[in-house]
Amino acid sequence: MRTSVAIIGAGPAGLLLARLLQQRGIESVVLESRSRDHVEHRQRAGILEQGTVDVLRACGAGERMDREGLVHDGIELRFGGAAHRIDLAALTGGRRVVVYAQTEVVRDLVALRLDSGAPLLFDAEVLAVHDAETERPRVRYRHGGAEHELTADHVVGADGFHGAARRSIPADRIRTYERSYPFAWLGVLADVPPSTDELVYACHDRGFALHSMRGPQVSRLYLQVPPDADLADWPDERIWDELDVRFAADGWRLRRGPITDRSITPMRSFVAEPMRHGRLLLAGDAAHIVPPTGAKGLNLAVADVVLLDRALAAAVQHGDPRPLESYSDTALRRVWRAEHFSYSMTTLLHADPAADEFGRRLQRAQLDQLVDSAAAATSLAENYAGLPL
Repeated sequence: MRTSVAIIGAGPAGLLLARLLQQRGIESVVLESRSRDHVEHRQRAGILEQGTVDVLRACGAGERMDREGLVHDGIELRFGGAAHRIDLAALTGGRRVVVYAQTEVVRDLVALRLDSGAPLLFDAEVLAVHDAETERPRVRYRHGGAEHELTADHVVGADGFHGAARRSIPADRIRTYERSYPFAWLGVLADVPPSTDELVYACHDRGFALHSMRGPQVSRLYLQVPPDADLADWPDERIWDELDVRFAADGWRLRRGPITDRSITPMRSFVAEPMRHGRLLLAGDAAHIVPPTGAKGLNLAVADVVLLDRALAAAVQHGDPRPLESYSDTALRRVWRAEHFSYSMTTLLHADPAADEFGRRLQRAQLDQLVDSAAAATSLAENYAGLPL
């Protein structure tokens, strides 16, 4: 096969890029190693920045999001038994976030791709990318029990942290930066209406907790746990009891219901530099991972895609390679800002198992400053609601 842009990965980054290129009349082929059922059902975060919402609407993927997504003007920080609201809209000139699960974003984009008839191959395992520094890079993949090769003008690796795209870059041409955190998140889905209208981020001596939602009848909740925690040690009653303790505030009650899904997610930060090797370009989790505290993962991938869409259009339709040549430097400026914000939110709100009383007092002082200082609250709101794309 031959195409203009080979896209590895049918997550939100790969599918959105394919959609944006299609709107410009640029052909692409999307290769996904997993089945359609797996892609459309894997649970991921669901906080969409204003810029992400605008891009999805503009490409025709916003109809169900606008109908079912939950618009939030603010978030709540809870510590010391008291609640403190950060008014995102007021502090950012009207920017908001929308709670709409990444799972649903992927379903919408898959439907658009399949309805258009453009190539989207599931169960197509990419083995390697070859000749990335030539004008004809090649993607070798396995599909239908046989090996195949896809030749393209450009290859975009949006295949996640464990994908083949980044691994295809020679070790001496790429550098990685990583930080692991001494805790993980135990996340649960529960068939119970949310106990809050907006997200609640709770900092407690026993650990962090987050109350989110997946709609008017489904709650999404998280607990800080040790990185070696075992799900078998967390029956439903223990989870609800611990959430009760960490969310405790006067006049507030946590609703309980059947837990339908649970998982433990390690916390880490990761960046690969550069995000371009010849005509192979990395996007999303293939290039960077942020701890989920700042709700930046999906939104950062969308920011990569917006840059790539413009850069590929310049190269393919106008013969101007400069935006692609500067893609990595431009993207990484935003990536490192998001990494810093996510790191700051994570260390601010989690209980560090190694912290002494002095460290805990410093953490409380920082929280107090955040809710007492208009400048500090504005900075948090601007970063949380997202920078313009």
